[in-house]
Amino acid sequence: MAESKSAPITPELYDYVLAHNPPLSPEQRSLVELTHRKFPESAGMQSAEEQGPLLAFLVRLIGARRIVEVGTFTGYSALSMAQALPDDGTLIACDISEEWTAYGREAWARAGVADRIDLRIAPALETLGAMPAEPHLDLAYIDADKEGYIAYWEELVPRMRPGGLIVVDNVLFHGEVADPAATGSARAIRAFNDHVAADRRMETVLLTVADGLTLARKR
Repeated sequence: MAESKSAPITPELYDYVLAHNPPLSPEQRSLVELTHRKFPESAGMQSAEEQGPLLAFLVRLIGARRIVEVGTFTGYSALSMAQALPDDGTLIACDISEEWTAYGREAWARAGVADRIDLRIAPALETLGAMPAEPHLDLAYIDADKEGYIAYWEELVPRMRPGGLIVVDNVLFHGEVADPAATGSARAIRAFNDHVAADRRMETVLLTVADGLTLARKR
């Protein structure tokens, strides 16, 4: 069995990591705290705090101008990416909840990036399917219902430009994906991970960031 070199993430080490990452903007910080206060039972759906700076870093790294996000929740990840976009960049945010995304809308407006975010309240497969079929997307972020991951992937891959990135959250699903007898969402993520690993259209790495993060680059 391979030996992990990952350090156990204690609360003290996690604080250290956050302290050595780019600081969150006031709007990001406020939205993170508001989400935990307003939705304590659902706040785990929010991307991990360190993922905001990482997503922004990736946007800048590839010079992204056209982004799609599948699963917006209260808008932290969309805000993080939109703040890294150039003025003429666009992020299409897909979600089905007016309630959750209303908090995102307010934060985006306060941050001055509301004009860069096109929020579409509808099933994401409908939104993705209505997009131009040719490659035109620079970056996509998937963080939604786990059973839908393969379908979202299949809609997105043909629309990614060469060199474009797909970033996928929760690909370790609390460690449950290592269990061959996994059920429910963990089983769906196991199937998704196998699907991605076999997809020769993309080159991919699966990282132990937060709850698992896959980075996939269009060949």
